[in-house]
Amino acid sequence: MKRYRVYVLLAVVFISLAVFIYTLHYLIFRDPRHIFIFLLSDLAFLQLEITLVILIVGRVLDSREKRLLRQKLNMVVGAFYSEVGNDLLRRLLPCMDGREQLMGRLVPQPNWTRKEFRAAAAFARSITYRPDCARIDLQDLRAFLVGKRSFMLRLIENPNLLEDETFTDLLWATFHLTEELESRTSLADLPAADLRHIDGDIERLYGDLVAEWVSYAEHLKTRYPYLYSLVLRTHPFQENPSPIVHA
Repeated sequence: MKRYRVYVLLAVVFISLAVFIYTLHYLIFRDPRHIFIFLLSDLAFLQLEITLVILIVGRVLDSREKRLLRQKLNMVVGAFYSEVGNDLLRRLLPCMDGREQLMGRLVPQPNWTRKEFRAAAAFARSITYRPDCARIDLQDLRAFLVGKRSFMLRLIENPNLLEDETFTDLLWATFHLTEELESRTSLADLPAADLRHIDGDIERLYGDLVAEWVSYAEHLKTRYPYLYSLVLRTHPFQENPSPIVHA
């Protein structure tokens, strides 16, 4: 309310100042015709000024604001993958039926262009391979996710996430899988129906997890090639990831 009160006060001040100047002009020159000619001209030109501001200046400022917001969001996404996402991709990959196909389609290359990244992201979002959580250590996965809960809670408090519904959905899917695993007293000897339920939670999470990773890798290649170089050496879609540069 205080901000709007300031705007109203400024409007009253400027309108009063305009009335005072026009009155002073009339008292000095006694020429109301001259005043109305320039008043109408100013009102006509005002429409052009508003149009220029809205269509050109406004669009430029909006584009700049969106670009800065996207950069901030990419920092949040990068923190998520550094702390949680990359390990989660590595832990979940062995339970996917199409593991070999995933590794073949999602291995980024140094010369990838926007076209290849878009194709990989589209493939990730259309993944139909069913996971089988019986192939992985659910106890280890639970311990990992529960240990990262505080970090993810801090991420979701970031107001920039409101601008990216996909990444927000990814965080919620990760939280949901964490809660599903934590709510079970034991993860050993679960009935088949319950394992299928956990498989569905992993499937819901995995496509967004991979697609966001591909988009983030594209961002790194465009803006930070030295970080993209590290991604090429350490990403989970290869047999022996290693940060060591061999050649």
